[in-house]
Amino acid sequence: MKTKAVLTLTEVRSILDAAEQHARAQGWAVSIAVVDDGGHALGLLRLDDASPVSAEIALGKARTAALGRRDSEGYEDMINQGRTAFVSAPLPVMLTGGVVLRIDGQVIGAVGVSGVRPEQDAETARAGIAAVV
Repeated sequence: MKTKAVLTLTEVRSILDAAEQHARAQGWAVSIAVVDDGGHALGLLRLDDASPVSAEIALGKARTAALGRRDSEGYEDMINQGRTAFVSAPLPVMLTGGVVLRIDGQVIGAVGVSGVRPEQDAETARAGIAAVV
């Protein structure tokens, strides 16, 4: 039987704190979501002045990354490169900003960020993940 790491409240808080610090340092008003490997919400933070819808989008990006076992950017790229039929895939939000969290090669969750440019969302998600890997 396989064993794998799981995110605890301590790691979720560390991810949210690191991502928040990164976003604040850049002056970005974003929402940050952390999910487990099944896409279930573990933590959500919406910074002051972040759009209310950014919280839903961040959670959707995180779920897409966790369920698809790949960063959400890959799906957006596929669609932008002409594979438009992929928009019918049953994934919540196929936009850049959902980043998979892997430990020992296994997906244990994902972080989604929404509120700024796509590459800045992904950068913020990676800053959060860096706090625990």
